[in-house]
Amino acid sequence: MLNIVAICLVITALLAYLNYRFIKLPTTIGVMAAALVISLTLVALDALGVAHALRAYETSLLRAIDFSDVLMQGMLSLLLFAGALHIDLSELKAYRWQVGALAVLATLLSTLVVGFGMYWVLPLVELPLPLIVCLLFGALISPTDPIAVIGILKSAGAPKSLELVIAGESLFNDGVGVVIFSLLLGMLTSGMAPTLGQGLALLLHEAGGGLVLGLVLGYVTFRLLRSVDNYQVEVLLTLAAVTGGYALAARLHVSGPLAMVVAGLIIGNHGRALAMSDTTRHYVDMFWELIDEILNATLFVLIGMEVLLVVFTAHELVAAVVAMLVTLLARLLTVGVPARLGRRVFNLPVGSWKVLTWGGLRGGISVALALSLPVTPERDTVVALTYCVVAFSILVQGLSIGWVTRRAITLH
Repeated sequence: MLNIVAICLVITALLAYLNYRFIKLPTTIGVMAAALVISLTLVALDALGVAHALRAYETSLLRAIDFSDVLMQGMLSLLLFAGALHIDLSELKAYRWQVGALAVLATLLSTLVVGFGMYWVLPLVELPLPLIVCLLFGALISPTDPIAVIGILKSAGAPKSLELVIAGESLFNDGVGVVIFSLLLGMLTSGMAPTLGQGLALLLHEAGGGLVLGLVLGYVTFRLLRSVDNYQVEVLLTLAAVTGGYALAARLHVSGPLAMVVAGLIIGNHGRALAMSDTTRHYVDMFWELIDEILNATLFVLIGMEVLLVVFTAHELVAAVVAMLVTLLARLLTVGVPARLGRRVFNLPVGSWKVLTWGGLRGGISVALALSLPVTPERDTVVALTYCVVAFSILVQGLSIGWVTRRAITLH
């Protein structure tokens, strides 16, 4: 395991260096693009009878890494906490209903739109999937990833309110998406659909339990931080809260992602303001910013390399294009249209609906959920479709969101 971690960090560092010196893209997008190009180059060279050993080595390395387990049980808790830590709760409070609607209702509606859309369209490209599998695809592809887009929005001069809504939505819809995915996966494995009461009870237990655990975890950590003034101890307390809290959430069968977001908001606001000295605040911020940057760079490198393990057929490539269009349409219908028609309710600048639609990037959580599916004849198809949608959203939408933001906001 230590060798695998060392190799991943070395590859990530070298690609980050390469991107910083020569490619000049945002770090996460740049390292993923570089990893993807290198992996595809190895595939092409192997097809020509060259570099077979290199491709075999990279493939064996990836097979030794359980991507789903690494992200869902390792990276995700740290990434969500780090993201929530720097959200200003007083600013978020002004947009709590907008963020809540996008994170809960829009994610649920997107699951249904994508699921039924794929169920109706895929037979036209000779790749039909059962409805429950299509709905699972809808659930895993609906959560959005703010990492690759927030920095670009800032450089493009996007309004702070728009950044806040996109970041807040992305933090909470990860947890909501995982809960919906778990509910649908239970239906697939059991072969039985739960009653409405059972579904609501499970939703309340996982989501509500996660929120309550996050509140308790955040409050307890806040009290501990307030009782000491030693930055080494306080940084360690925040790290323990995340790792221990996520493990406890898994033990209690409640939503770990939602618990981490709530705990991060409490510690990042009340904790930073009332329980930390200036020195501690500096070190806590620096520690979690570094954790965030390192893990995100490593995650996006792994996403780029994972292409070696994805099997594509001609029908799946055509279906992937369909999936890209369906997910974009779902994003437009569930987020863009409500933001456009209810602009006064959302209280965002004119043209924001275009940024919200195009800025709905998918990330590692979608790939991880797809890889966590049980081995069935449809699993490889779902993984291939997911990978293509994620790659398209990061490389195409991510690189063009700055242009879309400048056009959408400045033209009004």
